[in-house]
Amino acid sequence: MSDQPRRPHKPHRRPQKDPVRILAFEALRAVDERDAYANLVLPPLLRKAREKGDFDGRDAALATELVYGTLRRQGTYDAIVAACVDRPLREVDPPVLDVLGLGAHQLLGTRIPPHAAVSATVELARVVLGDGRAKFVNAVLRKVAQHDLDGWLEKVAPPYDDDPEDHLAVVHSHPRWVVSALWDSLGGSRAGIEDLLEADNERPEVTLVARPGRSTIEELLREEAAVEGRWSPYAVRLTEGGEPGAVEAVREGRAGVQDEGSQLVALALAHAPVEGRDALWLDGCAGPGGKAALLGALAAERGAVLLASEKQPHRAGLVARALDGNPGPYQVITADGTRPPWRPGSFDRVLMDVPCTGLGALRRRPEARWRRRPEDLDGFAPLQRELLRTALESVRVGGVVGYATCSPHLAETRAVVADVLKQFPDTELLDARPLLPDVPALGEGPDIQLWPHLHGTDAMYLALIRRTA
Repeated sequence: MSDQPRRPHKPHRRPQKDPVRILAFEALRAVDERDAYANLVLPPLLRKAREKGDFDGRDAALATELVYGTLRRQGTYDAIVAACVDRPLREVDPPVLDVLGLGAHQLLGTRIPPHAAVSATVELARVVLGDGRAKFVNAVLRKVAQHDLDGWLEKVAPPYDDDPEDHLAVVHSHPRWVVSALWDSLGGSRAGIEDLLEADNERPEVTLVARPGRSTIEELLREEAAVEGRWSPYAVRLTEGGEPGAVEAVREGRAGVQDEGSQLVALALAHAPVEGRDALWLDGCAGPGGKAALLGALAAERGAVLLASEKQPHRAGLVARALDGNPGPYQVITADGTRPPWRPGSFDRVLMDVPCTGLGALRRRPEARWRRRPEDLDGFAPLQRELLRTALESVRVGGVVGYATCSPHLAETRAVVADVLKQFPDTELLDARPLLPDVPALGEGPDIQLWPHLHGTDAMYLALIRRTA
């Protein structure tokens, strides 16, 4: 037996808890497990962390970047991670994939030094996954760190000339079917589709709306890092990560958070020429209330009344909150727009912003690109057509209907309008473009298609239809 003294055992080191990365991981798990949206999950998590004293402003900014960056680039990072593991990704546990995605984003999408990105992610893995899987994470991320993003894309993306759609899908992190659909909507331009996909992966600015009669853009522009909107006379953009909850007018409901594309849809409908009276307006799918609040304020300026209808009771509550304090009369009801409680021909103006795939808002809801499937279009199609039919039956002769979607997919826009108008021969499509004279590149008309890469807005669609008999 050796007389050499035994070496003392190396004490087991506890993993270091990193509040920023743990919060980012919790947000990603909520998105995956509960089909939650990051823009709804993240704010309460950040608020709780601030209240506990774990976070300052820089921590919140990093956590936000980690969550949204990982979700936006998920398709690209999955392709890279797949090249670094010895099994199909579907056989890797989802929590492990979330940690690997966070690590890949730090390595390939931020300025965090590679050694720090790997070590911080491995520590996260030890905390949330355990030592065994942390070793797997460490091995994979060391392989990921061997190349930068461009180097990896050369390896994992097929050449454009061999498969254009798959190339763009991997490089710009969109499902192939979404790339194909957006490309069709743009008319087949390679430059256009690349610019759009890049814009989808950029962090959008927060846009506020000054509700007429309740707030002004001059008031909102007094806020730090606030600049005028590009197109809407009621829009103010918060740059440098401005916090809308810190704006007094927003807290009081006199202003709201509303994408400029959404504002333009409401403005175009409000400016459309109607024949005869202009006293009663309808928002037939009013939740969560942004367009209804703007329409209600514009209606009040003309002495008109807005009826805001929403099928889901909790969303109707959001509409009522948005309209609370409107300068003129209005009413909010809970009703199914396909079985309306009002009489046909009751309204002078009708907005029907129908449920859709949301492919126009992928900047704000990046997880939607991975959650949606082509077959979802078949599920929305009957409802979209029925809601447009209801809108046309609800407007009087000489009045105007606005059919809107937050999707540029042709199956949700022009195809719906064309199909329904076959059943309503006594209608005409109005050229909506002159109603937004300062906004360029609105398309061939008579409908309007907005784009993130051209207008800095969500990809909102609007067709204006007048009843002629």
